[in-house]
Amino acid sequence: MATIDTHQPALGKDDKSVPLWKRYHHGHHWRTADDEFDAAKIGIWLFLSTEILLFSGMFCAYTLFRLMYPEAIAAGSSYLDWRWGGLNTVVLLISSFTMANAIRCVQLDKQSWARINLIITWLCAALFLAIKLTFEYGPKWAQGKRPGVLFNYPFASETHEPIWWGIYYVSTGIHATHVIGGMALIALLIYRQAKGSYGPSHYTLMEGVGLYWHIVDLVWIFLFPLLYLVH
Repeated sequence: MATIDTHQPALGKDDKSVPLWKRYHHGHHWRTADDEFDAAKIGIWLFLSTEILLFSGMFCAYTLFRLMYPEAIAAGSSYLDWRWGGLNTVVLLISSFTMANAIRCVQLDKQSWARINLIITWLCAALFLAIKLTFEYGPKWAQGKRPGVLFNYPFASETHEPIWWGIYYVSTGIHATHVIGGMALIALLIYRQAKGSYGPSHYTLMEGVGLYWHIVDLVWIFLFPLLYLVH
């Protein structure tokens, strides 16, 4: 792992007077900081490719069941309120913008604005989960709109509606876990950015988290019409 180079000459009156990002030095096994940055980006893209494969499998399952049970899928989707799904879409789009803007602010050494944008991103993620749990998962679960053998909604109009709810909870649930993971990473960025760890010459972790967050947003952009706009 790359570390702060403690053997460099001091860049100020003392080490503590210089931001951490200015004292950062690439790992000894890299020729330059650019090589380290490029390798890190390749690594995050390889990881994101596995994420795309994961969600692609869910989309394939959705397509198969929609072809097999179109009436059940349409009936299940009719129980969803597109307005909540649309609001969550807007919330994530805002968070994607603020995440990108935070990285840009760090590149320009606008640290206060970078912190504000990171905090807004985290709050948008929390709002997304709050809407999902409060206005969607909670009421539906209480009404018996559950997956598989847990399904006991008395007013179901289609025999295969439990399959629909399985698709709904699995796809949105896995996505929600990625949102929670993103919140943890963004919280780490907020903490480290406040310590002065990122600046124009060093923002590798922010770049990686930003790419991850954009993928999370992109997946929801596909999930929203597939789940909420069927009917």
